[in-house]
Amino acid sequence: MDLQAFLMPEVLPVREETVILSERFRNEQGPVGFTLRGISEEENAGIKRSCQKRGGALSAPTLDRERYIRRFTAACVVFPDLRDQRLQESWGVIGEEALLGKMLTAGEFAALFSAAQRVCGFLSAEEAGKVKAELKKDSPAETGS
Repeated sequence: MDLQAFLMPEVLPVREETVILSERFRNEQGPVGFTLRGISEEENAGIKRSCQKRGGALSAPTLDRERYIRRFTAACVVFPDLRDQRLQESWGVIGEEALLGKMLTAGEFAALFSAAQRVCGFLSAEEAGKVKAELKKDSPAETGS
């Protein structure tokens, strides 16, 4: 086993991907995409903590899924810079999540969230099903080993 491949200087940077969500965002050359980056699990955990809803005195906090999805997606967007004051002012909002909510249609937001998940390495339902089927196929119970 080669530990060298896991040392920080040897690891490739987190990938970025540009996705075109719509023809609505365009310049002279044509449609302009959103650039996304994968976030670390440390950053993801921080987003989850910030999205917890407090229950009663005896109940455990629960995740506000809608808030998490908005924050997770916004955290993955590199371009356009959602923190840009001029961009927020042009849409009449304050904050990255509010900006995405105002500037994107529901379908565009869903596509952006899906792309953010992909860039972060989450499997789609179809991909997860394929992996599960492969694992079942190779399990000792299935092969009779």
